[in-house]
Amino acid sequence: MSEKTHRTTRIVSVVAATAISLACGTNYAYSAWAPQFADRLQLSATQSNIIGTAANIGMYASGIPMGMVVDKKGPRPAALVGTFALAAGYFPIRTAYENGPGSMSVALISFLSFLTGAGSCAAFQAALKTSALNWPHHRGTATAFPLAAFGLSAFFYTVLSGLAFPANTSSLLLLLSLGTSCLVFVSIPFLSVVDHNIRYAVLPTSEEQPGLPRRDSNQLHRTKSAGSKYSGSSLPEQEPIGDDSQIVDADENSSLMSGPGDIPAEDDARSHSTHHSHGLDITGLAMLPKIEFWQLWILLGLLTGVGLMTINNIGNDAQALWSHYDDTASKSFIAKRQLMHVSIISFMSFVGRLLSGVGSDVLVKKLHMSRFWCVAASALIFAFAQVCAIRVENPNHLWAVSGLSGLAYGALFGVFPALVVDAFGVHGFSVNWGFMTLAPVVSGNLFNLCYGAIYDRHSEVRPGGERTCPEGLECYRSAYWITLVSSLLGILVCLWGIRHEHVLKNKDVQEGHREA
Repeated sequence: MSEKTHRTTRIVSVVAATAISLACGTNYAYSAWAPQFADRLQLSATQSNIIGTAANIGMYASGIPMGMVVDKKGPRPAALVGTFALAAGYFPIRTAYENGPGSMSVALISFLSFLTGAGSCAAFQAALKTSALNWPHHRGTATAFPLAAFGLSAFFYTVLSGLAFPANTSSLLLLLSLGTSCLVFVSIPFLSVVDHNIRYAVLPTSEEQPGLPRRDSNQLHRTKSAGSKYSGSSLPEQEPIGDDSQIVDADENSSLMSGPGDIPAEDDARSHSTHHSHGLDITGLAMLPKIEFWQLWILLGLLTGVGLMTINNIGNDAQALWSHYDDTASKSFIAKRQLMHVSIISFMSFVGRLLSGVGSDVLVKKLHMSRFWCVAASALIFAFAQVCAIRVENPNHLWAVSGLSGLAYGALFGVFPALVVDAFGVHGFSVNWGFMTLAPVVSGNLFNLCYGAIYDRHSEVRPGGERTCPEGLECYRSAYWITLVSSLLGILVCLWGIRHEHVLKNKDVQEGHREA
């Protein structure tokens, strides 16, 4: 293979990975079709939230097992699993919508929703793994494209559906069925990891290489004391992915917008890194006794639960407000507004990821401050979003809730992987991140069920079996008081993390002076 062909193959692989990622963030579009789906099948808000939460569980809880599949079998089999899982999830859901009430149980629909999340997780891991392995010296830039596509996935499908099939839920579900599975399937042949013996070589995922330290085979329990000068670097958002730590470059762990020249030299990187980068490499179950793990796990749970509740229910918010504000508003009009808010959340999430990733680099390298300030900013934005949700009665102003929620959610995931690396090292990041993403499974389920129960309590069932809530803001206001408290607790945990980090950093400095 010539050098030109070699480079072309890698570029084509990034394009394929980006296309695949565009099919993997559609769980965040649930609010665009959930209210109409619930009306059609005569489901309660609680039942609707159970279905939406199942998709989140599929995405987040599948991180560790899907990562192992990618590591052992390569990206193509995982992408193929994603193809079939997405099709097996969305097609029957669309069939249930077409057949109407009683055609399918809530339990079965929830399982199908779970498949859409698991399929998204599998395909997205394959996409990120391919991009990361093919560009070991430009990993941050290479993974930026699939990451951006993932963030814009819900925006892409809702806008496309709004233009092609306005206010047609059945067509939207058909688009999700065909668009996601086919897009992943046709991209698989172009998803190639280049030959590792060529100049631009990357290391195979299953073999050890000369000159590199041997990795412990038990990743769930591994802990080492070997230092890593890279643990202070910023990582892009990674929804659960497989372990790709065979090569550790400064540039590969940079933020989405940083290049090779933005990473400090070894001594400078050490001097600017946080206290955690002094030599820890802790993986899996070995994290459990560490206070840093529980701090990060609780913080991620508190804030992702807030975001997921709005992401899954912004459609219900819009429906409740419009039904109360203007009783002449048609179902098609409300459906268009629901699509609009899903698009706003998706786009602002993308913006938040970029701003947070770049901002965390500036804080650490230029201002010598903690990355926790980025998470604190995310929590503060979440708090403002909850205040807006509690006060906004005019549906024309609901964009404040969707926009702020999307921005905060994106900002959270833009910096959080870097905090995990700072705390536990880079080598076991994929497994560690899989453990972290179990937190949203707990909090997202809890907050969504609370929202559903509160919404149902204010709803009434019409003679035809359809549920409606004519009370406007009162339909769900209490749920946002709960998430406001969660956001404020998140701010407090961030401030504690900043103080804890400062104390440990000073302790390291004092110990260094004694040794000197």
